[in-house]
Amino acid sequence: MLELKEVSLQLGNAPDDQLLLSELNIRFPKKHFAAVLGPSGCGKSTLLKVIAGLREPTLGHVAWDGRDLSEEGDMDPHEIGYVPQFSIAYDLLTVWESVDSTLSLRVSGLSRDEREARLEQILKEVGLDEIADRQVRVLSGGQKRRLALALELVSAPHLLLCDEVTSGLDPKAEDEIAHLMHEIAQGGNRIVLSVTHSLRHLALYDSVVVLYQGHLAYHGPANHLFHYFDVEKPEELFPRLAQRKPMDWHRSWQKHRVSYGLEAQENVAEEVALEEVSSVPAQDENEGEEHYARLRKKARFDDEESAAEKAEAEKEKAAADEKRELETRKKLDYPGTPSAMSQFSILLARRWKIFFRDRGQLWLQLALLFGFPLLVVVFALDGLPQIKNPNGVFSGNLYEQAAQTMAQKLDMMKTGSLVSGLIMFQVVLLALMGSNNAAREIAGERLIFEKEKFAGVRPSAYVAYKAVFLGVLVLAQSGWMAFFVNYVVQFKGDAFTQMMVLIFVNAALTAVCLALSSLMKTAEQASLVSIYLVGFQLPLSGAVLALPKALSFFTQPFIASYWGWSGFIQTMHDTRFYDAMVNVSQTKLAAADLCFWVLMTHVVLGLLIAYMGCKNSQWE
Repeated sequence: MLELKEVSLQLGNAPDDQLLLSELNIRFPKKHFAAVLGPSGCGKSTLLKVIAGLREPTLGHVAWDGRDLSEEGDMDPHEIGYVPQFSIAYDLLTVWESVDSTLSLRVSGLSRDEREARLEQILKEVGLDEIADRQVRVLSGGQKRRLALALELVSAPHLLLCDEVTSGLDPKAEDEIAHLMHEIAQGGNRIVLSVTHSLRHLALYDSVVVLYQGHLAYHGPANHLFHYFDVEKPEELFPRLAQRKPMDWHRSWQKHRVSYGLEAQENVAEEVALEEVSSVPAQDENEGEEHYARLRKKARFDDEESAAEKAEAEKEKAAADEKRELETRKKLDYPGTPSAMSQFSILLARRWKIFFRDRGQLWLQLALLFGFPLLVVVFALDGLPQIKNPNGVFSGNLYEQAAQTMAQKLDMMKTGSLVSGLIMFQVVLLALMGSNNAAREIAGERLIFEKEKFAGVRPSAYVAYKAVFLGVLVLAQSGWMAFFVNYVVQFKGDAFTQMMVLIFVNAALTAVCLALSSLMKTAEQASLVSIYLVGFQLPLSGAVLALPKALSFFTQPFIASYWGWSGFIQTMHDTRFYDAMVNVSQTKLAAADLCFWVLMTHVVLGLLIAYMGCKNSQWE
């Protein structure tokens, strides 16, 4: 049983802040299908989020099977399913793959045969078994809603919350989804709550909840709804609500709930209740108590023997329901949520599958991988220039020696500027690759992740798989950049150390942009901020124009390009090119070891912030 006791939710802490929900008292028995109705902005979706534990009520309690969730913790992921308004599936996966990955992420201990049998059963139950091999992107709106329901059924939840599942569908698809939810409620001995604007399927619902500006205006049988509000047509219901203040509707319902609510349906013989309720309008505030007294008299509620028999029957029914539920859970053999390592491997395999199916992203990655190194070597196709007279031995008279000295300095400046510029160009291009790698990686699928996190996916497994996936891209991009450019340009110094510097600078920007992606609400925001971040790398690095010392002291620790550029130059310390670069640079170079440590710190902090960002909810 699900029960809300005096549940209120206030937008802020001030006494005059808006109340999103106000003193809701609602009870839903098991094997129950209920609609949640009301005008836009009345608190329907907020109610589901409070029940799901996504928002904490300001006052009151939510109880599940007698357990106070505010004191004893939220429901286990397998106990509850949530179908949000947004899409919760990847377009490039098939229907089968979507349900399979969800089942694998939520339910552990199933053999391959058991998993396939469970998948076939779920897809058949929701009517998707014949199109299991279709990709999500080609599904119709109704088919996507069926898929959303299928994803929630993998763990056989006791409570299923559906937020606007039928909105935006054509009448035929809406009818099919409404009947499907009814079957799910009846066949699985579960509670299904459906937020909807439609009044076309009232006969399917065991009860209807009507909210008005956060207040409970009605919760009772569908066949009493129109009479209670004194309307004849569905389209008259919401305008009727606007004719009275929300608090007035709340008070009216508190007075008449015993006559119109589920208590009347459960405690009064059906023929008596229908006959009497149909004759008393809800707006007659003075007759509520007298009317209920007459009902009690007719149904012999005061008869102690009848009450005892009724209590015994309810006890037997509850015991039978509990036994049936235990047997169902035993058949499903739900062993719990998979370990973080199992979730990590499932998420990583799924990401690679999506990566190779996304032709646009794949071609972009290949273009960056092979195009960016070509941009670098264009400026040094003939290799690095030779430094003339590296030993500084001059001949001739003083005038000639002075001319030779000036020519050598100019040559050193030209060579130093070219080599330093090529190094920074590599670093900035790899920074741009890092931005492209990670900027949209979390923000672009944030809503899907929030749903999977709600269902039991651990943020640690999610961030770890992102780190490994992006790490492969970083190794491929940086390794190829270092090999190809070194092969053509032939940088002097330790080639392996140079490659490691480029890998670390790419990894640093990738990790930082992944952190930004975890903090942003949309992929567009994350991309924009990441591009600005890369754009500031060059001027703030000091590689082109030296910053004032006071400013560079505060900015350099955060500029990965500076540490990559400085570390790469230090690998050429034993060459004449190093002297040439130092002579033209107005920025002090950092030691190679320090560069590696700072870049590694960027990576660690980026992943840590990404983890914290993923732990924080950004549910819409």
